[in-house]
Amino acid sequence: MNDPRSGEIEAQRDALTGLPGIAAMRARLDEWIGNRKSSGDGPRLHALLLGLRRFDTVNLAYGTVAGDAALTTVASRLSGFAARELDGPWLAARAGGSNFVLIANETCSRQRWQLFAGQLADLVAQPIPVSGPTSGVILRLSSRVALLRGVDKESAESVLDRLSQTIANMGRHQGRRLAWADGETTRAGRTAAQLEADLLHAIDADEIEVVFQPQFALPEDCLTGGEALARWNHRKIGRIGAAALFAVAERADYIAPLSRHIARLALEGAKGWPDHLRLSLNVTAFELAAESYADELLGALDASGFAAQRLTLEVTEQALLADIQLAARTLARLSDAGIRIALDDFGAGFCNFRYLKLLPLDYLKLDRSMVDGIISDSRDMAVFRAIVAMAKALDLEVIVEGIENEAQRALIAEEGANCYQGFLRAKPMSGAEFAVLAG
Repeated sequence: MNDPRSGEIEAQRDALTGLPGIAAMRARLDEWIGNRKSSGDGPRLHALLLGLRRFDTVNLAYGTVAGDAALTTVASRLSGFAARELDGPWLAARAGGSNFVLIANETCSRQRWQLFAGQLADLVAQPIPVSGPTSGVILRLSSRVALLRGVDKESAESVLDRLSQTIANMGRHQGRRLAWADGETTRAGRTAAQLEADLLHAIDADEIEVVFQPQFALPEDCLTGGEALARWNHRKIGRIGAAALFAVAERADYIAPLSRHIARLALEGAKGWPDHLRLSLNVTAFELAAESYADELLGALDASGFAAQRLTLEVTEQALLADIQLAARTLARLSDAGIRIALDDFGAGFCNFRYLKLLPLDYLKLDRSMVDGIISDSRDMAVFRAIVAMAKALDLEVIVEGIENEAQRALIAEEGANCYQGFLRAKPMSGAEFAVLAG
C-alpha cells in the first residue's frame, strides 16, 4: 500500500489477510476520484477485481485452515507485485470471500494495465505449499480479473459494481481470464509473441532502464545505498516493471543477456557514488543455475571498477528452489570475493529455514507483508520481533521493505532492524536523481 496517509486504513484491515477492507477501498477511491475532478487532469485512475475460481472447493477438500493460508498467500503476492510494478500510489484490499481489489493512481496505458493484470494472474497461479494438518498439499489456484481504466468520472460504488458485474459475467465463459468492465475486448494488447520479439530489440533500442530504490540505515536514518530495479520503457505500452519484464524474457529465452545488461547498467550507474554507499542487485533463478555466473559477475565488477565489497546480491527463495547445492556453492564463491548476500522477500513464501544454514548470508530482507500490521496487531509484532531475534542470533543484519510511515520506521528501529527502504523516504528514482540524493 503506497500511501503516506494510512491511519484510517489501519483501523479497517481485514483480520485474515492484513489488507484493508472494502470500506477503506471505497474511501480512498472516492478521494482520488474527487482529486481528479477538481484538478481537471486526464484520466489516471485504474482498478481491477481479482476473483479466485471455485475457491469453495479448496475449503471443502482441505479445510478452512488451508483455505485461509491460501488467501493470505494471495494477498501477499498481490501486494508484493503491486509494490514492485507500480510507481504511483496504489491500494490493495480484500473485497470479501476470495475476491481482491487493486486501485492505482498513476499514468498507465491500457495495454500496460492489461499486461499487469495478466502477470498478476500468472503469479496467483503459482503453486502454494500448505502446512499444518494438510502438510504436503500443493494448491494451484486460478483467477478471473476484471479491469477498468480512467475511472475518474464516477463514484467508487459504481466502479466496484461494474467490476463485480464483469466478474459475474465471466463465469459464463469458462476460458476467459481477463475482461474489461467497459465492454471492450482484451485483444487490444500486444500478444506474448509480439512482446518477446520487442524485447529482443529493447536493449539495442535503449529501452531498458535501471532505477534505484534508496535504502536507509537505522537508527541514524542516513542513506546507506540503493537497490537496482529494472524497467522496460516500451515504445507503445509504456513502462513495464521488472516482474513482467523477466516473465517475457523467460518465455523468449533471453534472461541471460538481459541480466548481464541490467548488471552493467547498475554498476555503471553506481560507480560514481560515495564510497560508503552500497549497491544491491537481484539474482534470478536462471543466473544461480548457471555454472558460469560467478565468473561473469566478477568479470563485470572488474570491468566496471566497482568494488566487490560494496555489492550486495539479493536472492529469493524462489530462485533457490532449482538446485540449492549449486546455489550455495556459487554464493559461497561470491561471498569469498567480498560480496554480501541477502535472503530477499523473507516471510513472503514458504520460509525454508534450511536456507539459513546452507547459504553464506549476511542479511535477511523482510518482505513488506511482515511489517504491514506491526503497529496495530500484537501477533504481527510478535512475529517480527522473533525474526529479528533469530537474525541477531545468526549474526545477520535485518533489512525491512515497505516502510510507509514514521510509526513503522520508529518501531523497527526500536526492535533492532539495521536498514529499511520504502516510500516513507523515497520511491525508486533515476541514477541522476539518486546521485543528487547521495550528495
